[in-house]
Amino acid sequence: MTVGRTATLLGTAVETALAVPGVAGLEPRLSRRLAAAAAPARADTAPDGPSEAGVRADRSPDGSGWHIEVRCVLSEGRRALDVARDVHDRVGAAVVRHLTAFDTVERVTVEVTVTGVAPRREAA
Repeated sequence: MTVGRTATLLGTAVETALAVPGVAGLEPRLSRRLAAAAAPARADTAPDGPSEAGVRADRSPDGSGWHIEVRCVLSEGRRALDVARDVHDRVGAAVVRHLTAFDTVERVTVEVTVTGVAPRREAA
């Protein structure tokens, strides 16, 4: 799969995860946050579309498929287990559909890590 197709695979996973009820956002790995903090800010180089910072896609070590890692922050008042299962199932199905569109049939594993809970915002 080419770099462009990998980027669209990441975009598919990001959009799907963010659409799951109870997901407040995606959180990047600590190394990505530290690198971003150390780099000069450039507003003109921001990518179009959703950030892939909270999703990582790697080829399986044996080359037989993909491993997708989703790091998400949940909305307060939702059961973490239910939301994580929903993210797992929806992202897995979306990635398989994405790969099928490119006539690629590969095994997909999805790992969901809940990194925090966003507090409810009170109406003013």
